[in-house]
Amino acid sequence: MKNILVMCTGNSCRSILGEALINAKINGVKAYSCGITPSGKINSNVKKILENNGIWDESYHSKNLDEVIDISFDLVVTVCDHAKETCPMFPRPVKKIHVGFVDPDGKDYEEFVKTYREIEEILLPKIEENLKK
Repeated sequence: MKNILVMCTGNSCRSILGEALINAKINGVKAYSCGITPSGKINSNVKKILENNGIWDESYHSKNLDEVIDISFDLVVTVCDHAKETCPMFPRPVKKIHVGFVDPDGKDYEEFVKTYREIEEILLPKIEENLKK
């Protein structure tokens, strides 16, 4: 089993969507997410999209890196520029990639659907490609 960490600023939208999509769609991988400055909550539109797609899990929550730092990650993915620029050092060397997405927070539900689709169509293939290397 390979472990992936998806990071963004608030860990309320993009990184949660990434975590859920990776867990649902990529076999042999366990995804986690965290925020540089976590909001402490998951955006209600994110939960709604994940429920509507049958991939919501009650274990998903907004968290800080401290909660997952002891996991040995095979890949760290940043999904916003702020997380990329401030990505911390990890206890051991780990491969990092960046695929940025526009933050849908504060926008209407359709923007969240768009972000969900972009993460599924753009991020998941990049993760699969990077895990093969």
